[in-house]
Amino acid sequence: MTDKIRASFEKNKNGKAFIGFITAGDPGIDSTYEFVLKMAEAGCDIIEIGIPFSDPVAEGAVIQNASVRALQAGTDTDMVFDMVSKVREKSDVTLCFMTYANLIFHYGYDKFFSKCKELGVSGVIVPDMPYEEKEELESVSLKYGVNYISMVSPTSEDRVKMICSDAKGFIYVVSSMGVTGVRNNISTDLAPIIGHIREVSDVPCAIGFGISNPEQAKAMASISDGAIVGSAIVKIVEKYGKEAGPYIYDFVKSMKDAVLEA
Repeated sequence: MTDKIRASFEKNKNGKAFIGFITAGDPGIDSTYEFVLKMAEAGCDIIEIGIPFSDPVAEGAVIQNASVRALQAGTDTDMVFDMVSKVREKSDVTLCFMTYANLIFHYGYDKFFSKCKELGVSGVIVPDMPYEEKEELESVSLKYGVNYISMVSPTSEDRVKMICSDAKGFIYVVSSMGVTGVRNNISTDLAPIIGHIREVSDVPCAIGFGISNPEQAKAMASISDGAIVGSAIVKIVEKYGKEAGPYIYDFVKSMKDAVLEA
């Protein structure tokens, strides 16, 4: 599975990838199926599917509200797996799950990651799992060929070597402190952090949290291996609901084009 994530970067001429996020079940699981296919069609290299959780501590209001809508619509983990199974009938796009440790624990580590393997889910992002505690989860994910995606924040400078030296899949570089959400400006000087990562790892690194327009995506991809966008896509779903598909397609295409220019 590692090769599939790396291939998602390397298939583009400049070696950079656009990674998009969508909350599963918002406004309904059938809509998510459509949106994921639209994102893939528009050129999204890796799609992060958020499995809704009642206490998404890393998320800002946009994705928190999306999780609430998804849960109110009755979305559960089995429904998300079923939706991915349907996606796999139409698309081989690289997929990762983003969710929280408690959800995976209660579902059952082996059951969760065996399902991921069965459906070709390449990675998992667990923002509330500290690096020091990741072994209990990563040891099971790797047994099923699913990469545990490491996250590096602006305060991680002293920890970069430790976090990134055994990173797999891709490295998620958090652009700024706080929770997810659209930001008008990304003021953190990320070049030194990217430099530290490059010294200890050849795993691709992509920047996320706050990227909301093509200019930001191009700027972030120019200093890293790609851009990750979530809240800006989820806001489109919030605005247009079940009719969001064409708007998601146009937005993702504009962001992918910007990353390819980086």
